[in-house]
Amino acid sequence: MTDGHAPDQETSAWRGWGETFQRLREEDRRAPLDAADLEVLAVSAFLTGRDGACADQLARAHRAFLDRSEVAPAVRCAFWLAMVLMNRGEQAQASGWFSRAHALLDRHGLDVVERGYLLVPAAMRALREGDPAEAGARGERAAAIAERFGDTDLAALALLCRGTAMVRLSGTGRGADLLDQAMVSVLAGEVSAVVTGIVYCGVIDTCRQVFDLGRAREWTAELTRWCDSQPGLVTFHDECLVHRSAVLRESGHWPQALEAARQACEQGPGPRPKLLGMARYQQAELYRLLGSSARAERAYLDADRAGHSPQPGLALLRTGQGRVAEAAASLGRALAEERDPLARLGLLPPYVEVMLAAREHGRAREAAGELARSAAERGTPVLAAMAARARGSVLLAEDEADACLVPLRLARDAWREAGHPYEEARTAVLLGLACRRLGDEEGARMCLSSARTVFTGLGAAPDLERTRDLLPPPERAGSTRLTPREEEVLRLVAGGLSNRAIAGELVISERTAAHHVSSILAKLGLPSRAAATAYAHRSGRA
Repeated sequence: MTDGHAPDQETSAWRGWGETFQRLREEDRRAPLDAADLEVLAVSAFLTGRDGACADQLARAHRAFLDRSEVAPAVRCAFWLAMVLMNRGEQAQASGWFSRAHALLDRHGLDVVERGYLLVPAAMRALREGDPAEAGARGERAAAIAERFGDTDLAALALLCRGTAMVRLSGTGRGADLLDQAMVSVLAGEVSAVVTGIVYCGVIDTCRQVFDLGRAREWTAELTRWCDSQPGLVTFHDECLVHRSAVLRESGHWPQALEAARQACEQGPGPRPKLLGMARYQQAELYRLLGSSARAERAYLDADRAGHSPQPGLALLRTGQGRVAEAAASLGRALAEERDPLARLGLLPPYVEVMLAAREHGRAREAAGELARSAAERGTPVLAAMAARARGSVLLAEDEADACLVPLRLARDAWREAGHPYEEARTAVLLGLACRRLGDEEGARMCLSSARTVFTGLGAAPDLERTRDLLPPPERAGSTRLTPREEEVLRLVAGGLSNRAIAGELVISERTAAHHVSSILAKLGLPSRAAATAYAHRSGRA
C-alpha cells in the first residue's frame, strides 16, 4: 500500500508479516506511530487477514498525513482504505472514501500519481457493470499516468485492468498478452506485496473465466510459490488455496484438491464471505464427483449462504439424484438471469447435460450452439473441447451416431491435451455409446474400459455407477467378501482416519491396520483410499 520499493515493506516480508504486525502494534501502544509506520502496520494487518485492523490504521495514517499537510500520501491511504472496504462488501463506506480522495486532489489542484490510482476502481466498476470498453479506457489513462511518474505498482494495476477488459471484449490474444506483461512485472519483483497479490489473483480469475486453464494452472503454480515465500501471509494465501483446489480437481488430484479447499475454509482470523463461498463450492464439487451427496448438498448450501451461487453444481447433483425436473428448472432460471457472457460460459455445458437428461433436446441444441459461437470467438482449447462435447452429446441424443463421432473425438483429444482426465473419461463414455450404436462393439469396449479405469483411479463413484452396466465388472483375485473387521476398517477409512488413527480406534497395531486397508483395496479392486471412501459412501458402508 506504500510505494513498492519502500524498505520497510521489503524487510517486513523477510521478517514475516505476522511478526511485523505484532512488533509495530506493540510499538504503537508504547508511543503512537508516525504516518509512514502506520501505513506499514496497515499493510501487515491486511496481508495477515486482519482487514478491520488494516482499515483502522489506514484511517489513522490518512489523518496523520493531513495533519502534516501531506495531501498526496493522505489520498493514497484513502484509496487503499476504500479498496479494503470494497473488498469486504462495504460499498457505501468505500464510495465515501473514494469521493474524499477525489475531493482532496481537486481542492488542492494536485497533479500526482494518486490520480491514476483512482482510475483503477472506476475501471473495476465498469467491468462489473458489463462495460469493458470503458474499463479499458480507464486503464489506458492509468497506464499513461504510471509511465509519467514511473510508478510500477500503478503500471501493473493498469495492465491488469486493460488486459481483463480486452479479454472480455475479444477473447484471448492481445488481452492475454497484457495480462502476461502484468505478470512479468510481478515475477521480476518490481511491485509491492499487496499489488503482487492483487495482480496474481486478478489474472488467474480472468483466465479461469474464459477457460484459459493452461494459463490459470501456470500462474497458480507461481502464486503458490510466491505465497510460500511470504512468511505469515494469509490474505492471498487463502485465495491461492481456492485456485489450487480448482487446478488440482481439474488435473485429477482430488484428495489434494479437497484438502486445499478445506484449508481455505479454515485459514486466518476469519475468511471473507466471498472467499469462503468459493472454497465451499470447490468442496461441494469434489464431494459430488466422489459420490458423497449429503456432504455435497451441505457444502453447496454453505456456498450459497456465503454469497456464491451453488449453480451449476447443485443442478448436476440433483440430476444425479434423479431430480431432473428440479435441476432443469433451477439451472434454467440461473441461465436466463445471467447476462454476463463470461459467466454464461460456465453454465452452458452443464445446462446442455441437464436438458438432455430432461429430454429437452431443442433447448440443449440451442445452448450448444451458443457455446460453439463463444468458443469460436474466444479460441481457448478448453472452450473448444466443451463446445465439441456439447455438440456431440446432442447429436448422440438425437440418434445421429455417425455425426457425433467427429466432435466427440475432437473433444476427447482436446481434454487429453489439456490434462483433464475426468473430462476426457466422460467424453470417452459418450464415444463408447456412439460406437456401440454403430455396431462397433470392440471400439465401444475400448472407450468404456479406458473411462472406467480413470473413474476407478479418481474415485468417481457416481460415474462408475452409471457405467457399471455398460461393461462386465473387472476380474478380481480371491474373495470380494470383507470380514467383519475389514468392514470396520472400511468405515473408518471412509471417515478420513489414517492407519495410525484406525489402529488407535480398534486397539490394533498400525501394521495390522495397514494390512487390513491393503486387503480391502485388493478385494474390492480399488486403487486408493479415496476410491475406497467413495465406494463406502456409495454402498452405504460409511
